[in-house]
Amino acid sequence: MRLLEHDPELGQLLDAQRREQATHELIAHVTAVEVGEWDGARLADVDPRNLGLIVLEGVLAREVVLEEFVSTELLGAGDIIRPWPLDPEPSLLPVQTRWNALSPARLALLDQRAAAVIARYPEINAVIVDRLIARSRRLAIEQAISQMKRVDDRMLALFWHLAERFGRVVPDGVQVPLVLSHRLVGELVGATRPSVSTALAELTARGELTRRDDGTWLLLGHPPAVPDVPGPELIRQRRRLTPARAQGASG
Repeated sequence: MRLLEHDPELGQLLDAQRREQATHELIAHVTAVEVGEWDGARLADVDPRNLGLIVLEGVLAREVVLEEFVSTELLGAGDIIRPWPLDPEPSLLPVQTRWNALSPARLALLDQRAAAVIARYPEINAVIVDRLIARSRRLAIEQAISQMKRVDDRMLALFWHLAERFGRVVPDGVQVPLVLSHRLVGELVGATRPSVSTALAELTARGELTRRDDGTWLLLGHPPAVPDVPGPELIRQRRRLTPARAQGASG
């Protein structure tokens, strides 16, 4: 598969001539992942010298388990992952990592051959590094959200945070098209499932957040940081400035 045809933003810094050349040279194998638990370390093509995987479609959940506590990170199109780390899990803490596909996903394997091609294109390397930094920035934001005192505030902040990447403007608000259970939301904001259920009831009563019949979520009103701009209008404005891959993911 020609990777730049499926992930064109990876070549956004290339001029026209180099982009055409890179499109023909950069070939990646694609792995399909079904909904449910996924062990990326057991991919048939896994080699510790491979660079990693790029998410082309779908949403993955990376769960870090410490005793009975679980912290979850959501990953979508454009994210770069490497489920076969060189360093083992920390030995002084009982930590485990689990992967789940929340929707059918397609992943592009950056093997050694693809890595050799990428090495000839610093422009592509710059985009890869930028994506890794963006992922770390999102994690820092989510950590800050988990420090908010009230669970309803955490949930509202989380869903506006997710809407910035996955949100879709619909007639009655901003849809976050991810099917997230109350348990999973709790793992994202650092709260128990009963606390999430109680907070959701409060947010629904206030007309700020509701769960739709299909399991996805609907934001109403204004984002916390921009109280004077309706959410749908803000999402429309950002879509004019942000890459197409950030516009949504099914779940």
